[in-house]
Formats: sequence, structure tokens, C-alpha cells
Amino acid sequence: MSGETLTTQQVKCIVWDLDDTIWEGILLEGGGNSLRDGIMRVIKELDMRGILQSIASRNDHQQAMERLESFGIAEYFLYPQINFGNKSTSVRAIADELNIGIDSIAFVDDQQFERDEVASLHKEVYCIDAAEIQSIPDMPCMKPRFVTEDSAKRRQMYIEDKKRAAVEERFEGSREEFLSGLNMRFMIRHATEGDLQRAVELTERTNQLNATGRTYNYDELNALRTSANHLLYVCSLEDSYGDYGRIGLALVEKGETLWTIRLLLMSCRVMSRGVGSIMLNFIIRKALDEGKKLQADFVETGRNRMMYVTYRFGGFREIETDGKKSLLHYEEGGPYPGFPDYVEVVHDG
Repeated sequence: MSGETLTTQQVKCIVWDLDDTIWEGILLEGGGNSLRDGIMRVIKELDMRGILQSIASRNDHQQAMERLESFGIAEYFLYPQINFGNKSTSVRAIADELNIGIDSIAFVDDQQFERDEVASLHKEVYCIDAAEIQSIPDMPCMKPRFVTEDSAKRRQMYIEDKKRAAVEERFEGSREEFLSGLNMRFMIRHATEGDLQRAVELTERTNQLNATGRTYNYDELNALRTSANHLLYVCSLEDSYGDYGRIGLALVEKGETLWTIRLLLMSCRVMSRGVGSIMLNFIIRKALDEGKKLQADFVETGRNRMMYVTYRFGGFREIETDGKKSLLHYEEGGPYPGFPDYVEVVHDG
């Protein structure tokens, strides 16, 4: 097995080979007539946990997809890469399509050569011998702390995203006109106890759009949720194509005259929807309405530069820095921050 260092890193997507991995034998040599023993149990269990799945296989695409359809499992695999190129290239393409870090991918193949080829170019990928398929659900990196309602719907949410992307690609108007046609509804509310498992999951899974990179456990978030000195907000998004689920989290520490945003994160899945600044603008408006000054923590993680840019465009400037840690202060006196015209924003105050 290669990529041993990933055993403590939560896997977001598992990429499967086909021949002698998903099914028995080699498809192009007359094999592939039966699934590998126990593979359906593994695929369905991972799907229920919210772990995405895809394919990297050297095969004829149409023939392989028809075989997956005949087994009734094609729907489980997002952005399958079935071609005769290098599997390292296919794994990278899947990560890019899903907009996830390649360090959150596991790759399963029966051939040592293929696992080594992927590992040589993507050392962060956790490579697994197909002989270990039965034990995959028991691996620590495949066992999320919580399986939430959003987890179980994750694959369907990505399928809906793919439909949106296809419609956008064909759309001939402006981007704002396209977004307006989605009938988006962005909801912000105080987190409840029922939100906490998903909130923990968001802090653990969100990397690119997490302003501090910090994770919180259930007890920490519950204490903050009930604290008189903090505001814990969760946001969700829906549109004409479906429900994105709970996609963002914010934690504000309330001082007598000064509020501090301790955590601000947004799921990568909504990066292209033009809603990234809504939660921040909501907090700015809340602070202004309460007559409070506002500042925010930012910790550079190597992957979250976009959040720093979001703060700067939102009217914050850096007033302190210590290595990768920065303190940003909101500059008052500018226009009252608004929300995009193409989305309806609903909040509970």
C-alpha cells in the first residue's frame, strides 16, 4: 500500500479502477461479467457516509459505462475518467472536477504499477491494493466522525451541480442573468443543536474557503452556540435545481464595543454561485446596526487565500500580523454592504 501518511486525513473521494477491482477479469478480454465479491456493500456504505466515488480505468469509455449501467452502479461514480491515459492524470482531473484537494483522494487498483504511478506524481493520494477492498469501510480515513443528513445527500448534490454547470455552459446571456434565473435563496440563522454535527463536518472538510483553517468539535461548538458572548450562524442555499444543504458557518465573539469574527467558512461547492460574500456582509450589517466595531481573524493555510481576498474586498484591512496569522479591521464609513440582486437572502436576525 502506498500513501500511508493519509490514514488520519479524511477521504472525501475514493477513485476506483475497474478491471479486477470493481469487477472480475478484464473487460476488453471478455471479462467484467460479474462484480467483485462484496463490492456493492462497500460502494453503498461509502456513499451513505458522504464519501464521493469515481473511476480511473484504462478501458473503452462507452463499453465500460454500459457495463456499469448493467450492474446498476453507474450512478455512484462522479466524473468517471475512462480512457487509455495515465491514471495519475485521471485522478487529478477528478479532483479538479469535484473541486477538492488531491490530498483528500484515495485510489484503489489491483496493479502495483498503477498505484506506484499515481503515488509518484501525487504523494498525497492514499493508494490501496484492491485485495483490501473488504476492509476499506473500516479504515480510519473512511470513517467520518458524523454521518449527517447532508452527508447522505452529498452525491446527489454534486449531480445537481453538474446539471447546473451544463445549463450554464449553454446559456447565452450574462453571468448575472444566469444566476438570476436560478432563483437562489440564501438562508442565515442561528445554529441549533441539530446543526452541530454538520457544523463539525464543515470545519473538518472545508479547506479552501475557511478563513482560519481551525476545526471545532461538537462540545466546543455547543458551548459557543449557547454562550451569551458569541454568535454562531449557519447558512444554507437552495435554487431551482435543488438544495445545497448547509454550506457555511460563522462564529462571532461579542465584546462590549468590538466584535471579532473567529471563524468564517463556506463550502467549496458554492464558489461559482456568487454567494461567497453574503455571510460576511450579513455580519458587517449586524455589527453596524448594533453600533459595534468589527475585526476578523485570518490564518493562512496555503489553500485559503481566497478568504483573505474576500475580507479585503469586504472592506477589511490588516492591522496586525504574526507569521501566518493576521488580524483584519473593518473600515467604517463606506457604503452599507448589500446583497446580490440575483439571490434572495433570508435571515432570522
